[in-house]
Amino acid sequence: MSISPTIADVLAALFLDEKERQRSQDIHFRDAGHGYDAFGMHPSFVALGQLLVAPLYDKYFRVRSHGHENIPSSGPAVLAANHSGNLPIDGMMIWLDVVRNSDPPRVPRPIADHFVPSLPYLGTLFARGGLVGGSRGNARSLLDAGEMLMIFPEGVPGIVKPFSERYQLQHFREGHAELAIRHGAPIIPIGVVGAEEQMPAMFTSRTLGKLFGVPILPIPIVPVPLPVRYHLYYGEPIPVHKNYKPKHADDPSVVAEVAEQVKSAVDALIRQGLSERQGVFE
Repeated sequence: MSISPTIADVLAALFLDEKERQRSQDIHFRDAGHGYDAFGMHPSFVALGQLLVAPLYDKYFRVRSHGHENIPSSGPAVLAANHSGNLPIDGMMIWLDVVRNSDPPRVPRPIADHFVPSLPYLGTLFARGGLVGGSRGNARSLLDAGEMLMIFPEGVPGIVKPFSERYQLQHFREGHAELAIRHGAPIIPIGVVGAEEQMPAMFTSRTLGKLFGVPILPIPIVPVPLPVRYHLYYGEPIPVHKNYKPKHADDPSVVAEVAEQVKSAVDALIRQGLSERQGVFE
């Protein structure tokens, strides 16, 4: 069963604030000739996504956004954030935060692990809101089209790390740095504070993960995420497009240097957020 853009638009019109609905209609959108863009996104589903995510953003996690003026208003860009929380709620919060706070409105294109687009129903719904499977070709096509990618360089290891290692960044994959250098895209580091405490896990299981079609499945202490407060910190863009030429993307040492620079920037934003917050729920 699938929802048509017309139904998505009607639902958004009935329940979404008019200002937010208008922003979704003003989003830069490249129709591939069949009503959707080349990766399945549609503005009506962006509006529907805002409707679905807004209660979590506004009422449950009560997101506070810091530094969103650093989001580029146009052109290719890479958002690079830490990943945590056992469920990818952090991606949803960043997605809505960017849609709401970018001017003109932009949809960040989350680059997901290969298994996410194949999830029944959810994979299609996520694609309609802008998510893209994590192949190098997809990422390159989006940057060539001037889109903004959302990447979690830690990948799955970040989201399932033990509670004892909260706010300790795992290894940063270097693909985001290579893409940014090759396509002349600035990298905007994002520090997410709050997600680490939302759903502490007792242990993780690869065996159970296979049953659900995911690499590894965390077994949480609580049945649902706790109502922690999210803090999103956007750092100043790292001007990869000014400091390097596309040919440097083929130099492993340069790519590793940029990835380490991004990791350090994200870590600094996390430390800032931890020092500024008054408590896990504040």
